Amino acid sequence: GRTFMAMSLTYKEKPYKAGFGGLMPDIHRAHFPYAYRWPSGEAQMVQECFSEFRNLVQGLKEKPAAVIIEPVLGEGGFIPAPKEFIKLMQEFCSQEKIVTIADEIQSGFGRTGTLYASEQLEWTPDLILSAKGLGGGLPISAVTGRSEIMDAAPEGGLGGTYGGNPLSCVAALAVIEAFQKDKLLEKAKTLGEFLRKSLLQMQERHMCIGNIRGLGPMLGVEFVKDRKTKEPNADLAKALVQYCYEHGLVTMTSGSFGNVIRLLMPLITDLKDVEEGLQTIDAGIASLT
Repeated sequence: GRTFMAMSLTYKEKPYKAGFGGLMPDIHRAHFPYAYRWPSGEAQMVQECFSEFRNLVQGLKEKPAAVIIEPVLGEGGFIPAPKEFIKLMQEFCSQEKIVTIADEIQSGFGRTGTLYASEQLEWTPDLILSAKGLGGGLPISAVTGRSEIMDAAPEGGLGGTYGGNPLSCVAALAVIEAFQKDKLLEKAKTLGEFLRKSLLQMQERHMCIGNIRGLGPMLGVEFVKDRKTKEPNADLAKALVQYCYEHGLVTMTSGSFGNVIRLLMPLITDLKDVEEGLQTIDAGIASLT
């Protein structure tokens, strides 16, 4: 994630790009369909967002090599892409013969209740990027895709120092086996339903929670100063992270404004432990507002 191209691709300047000088050119960004903050409202968002994306691509001097999108934004604040937008994007890219890449580094391997989030969006991308959950804690990443793309590089043309690391590969095989034997996807769905219900109840108690969103147990809680103006409250999110840390719970912020707490616990987490963690967050909000 901190390689030259990855730093070039990310939208987040700090801390990832700061101080690294010039990065890769010819990377273009379109707005993500962010329903909670779309200016004209959610009803118009999909078509407007797609039109902006299409106009951007058609306005380039050369056809782009690929379109990369996270089915659920990670650093961006756990925002799921609407199924309708993904459909329009894929149809356009297919017509223009542009490769589509699903960045499922964070959302892959059960973190949204299905093995990949793209399944829930009814999307079959040309390439899927996997990592994080694939290794169960050990570093490993993988690219899966259509054979005509995967076979295009010559033998030995792609690789790295840690390519095919035996220990990480054994860990990944153990993770895949656990998904099959321990029914982890079913556990993920149960976990997601419990989390969403609990967070929505928490939102009713605390006016500072503006939005609850995500897929399965991969959920984000966005904090605002006022629900009508939706002014971000990054200070509260930061203070809540510190409160949770002091009370034995590790959380972290995300989002363009730093005002989102993202929840992403192991799929094997017991619901009693999840409930205890949620109680800590609830107590923290109450003490800080």
